[in-house]
Parts: sequence; structure tokens; C-alpha cells
Amino acid sequence: MNQKDYYSVLGVDSNSSQEEIKQAYRKLAFKYHPDRNKDDSTATQKMKEINEAYAVLSDASKRREYDLLRSRYGSSAYERFRQTHSSEDIFRGSDIDQVFEEFARMFGFRGSSEIFKESYGPEYQSYEVRRPGMSARFVFFRPSQRKAGGQQAYPPQMDTPVPPLSGILGKSIRFLLKRVAGIELPEKGKDWKDTIVVSPEQAHQGVEMEYPYRKWGKTKNLMVRVPADIRDGQRIRLKGMGAPGKAGGAPGDLYLRVRIKAPLAERAKDLLRR
Repeated sequence: MNQKDYYSVLGVDSNSSQEEIKQAYRKLAFKYHPDRNKDDSTATQKMKEINEAYAVLSDASKRREYDLLRSRYGSSAYERFRQTHSSEDIFRGSDIDQVFEEFARMFGFRGSSEIFKESYGPEYQSYEVRRPGMSARFVFFRPSQRKAGGQQAYPPQMDTPVPPLSGILGKSIRFLLKRVAGIELPEKGKDWKDTIVVSPEQAHQGVEMEYPYRKWGKTKNLMVRVPADIRDGQRIRLKGMGAPGKAGGAPGDLYLRVRIKAPLAERAKDLLRR
């Protein structure tokens, strides 16, 4: 059983602030940077481990999920987290490439593109688009085909954001780019909606509850925190838990509408009134 712990990998504790986590990561990323460890075959693997730990702990939502598992399952939290989170899930939205680009500017190291291509192999791809009035460099970390816990892979990212393209005009531009230039722009996935039911006591006091999250025919339980004094009909947003994006675009969000279950006596009165 793998007893790895993300906090231990970065040398921080569970009470560390986001800034402390980032500073710890930057120190380790600099220490194990491939350009400073050309003769150390273990440095690349170490770098991957600290990248993964930082990607989780620097994201408030992922860190909250990991902390809940850690408080419930202790040393086996990492294993359980990796059972329900693929590498694509973990690295989605991370700013790791920006840290490596900063090292390149400050210390003359190779840029993130070359480093990641060397470390992650064919999963990493990039290309540059130059057209009149448009210039952008697209950086892709293609998701691994292995199951969660296998080889790590970053999700698609872009160095230069592309403005949202929606409506008829947006669809026309996407079609022309794909047809004429062979370019398929990333497109955000659709948002999903669902309902969760809580008791009046849970709504008043707040509660952490399991939610059966279904994706591509598979179900995994997510820990959802319902804040105290939430009102009937309010929604809880789970970022990135909606439909997958197209061509490397960000996934949509999942919105859970809270329904407060009426007490038994109140439901009986309602039934008699019908």
C-alpha cells in the first residue's frame, strides 16, 4: 500500500497557508529542476511527485477533498484520492508551467515546453498559430490512457487564452479554423445540474455529505460541504465537475441545488390538505 502524503512530499503541514505551500513548491522545484540535476536519474521522478502534490494542495477544492479523506482514512488518504482522481483531474488548472517559465527567465533554464516534453514524453505537445490579427501558442499535456494512479499527465493548457467563442459567429469561426487551418480551439464543457436533499438540522448546522458523482458511466463518491444556514433552493458549485470540454477546453461545472426535506409532521399536513 502506498503511504505517500502530499503534505509530506512538499515538507509542509495541513495548516500551511496557500502562500507557504507555493513557496515550499518553488524551493523544491528549483532544487530538483532537471537542468540542475542532469546526472541524477531520480530527480525527474521526484519532480513529478512534487508537481502532483502542489497541483492538489494549491487548488482549494482538491485540497479540501484530500483533507477530508486524510481526516477519515489517515495514511491511506493518498491511495483513495488517486482511486477517484485521474492525472487529468489533478493537474487541471495548475500554474506549474508558469513557475517553470519564471525559472527560465530568472536563471536561464530551459523553458517549460522543453522540460515537460523531456519529462512526460509524447503526452506533451505544443504548437504555435500565427495568422493576421491572431497569435497564440497552445500547450497540451494530453491525458494519459492509463487509470488513475498510473503515469502522470497534465491536462490541456494554453499560454495565450482564446476569448470565448459562442453563438452563430463563434461556431462559424471554430468551423473555419478547423476546416481551413486544421485548428480546433478548446471549448468549455456544459454545466451539469443535480439536486441534493438535506434535513432542516443539516441545513441549519451545515454538513459534509457524500454525493454519488457519475461520469462516463462510472460512479465515485465526492465529499460535498453544505454550509450552515443554507436556504432551500440555493446552489453549491463544484468547479470542473461538469461535462468534459472539447479539444482540451476546460470542463463545465456541476451545480447542486439544495432541497431541504420538510419535517414528517409538516409533510403529513400537506398530504391531508390534498
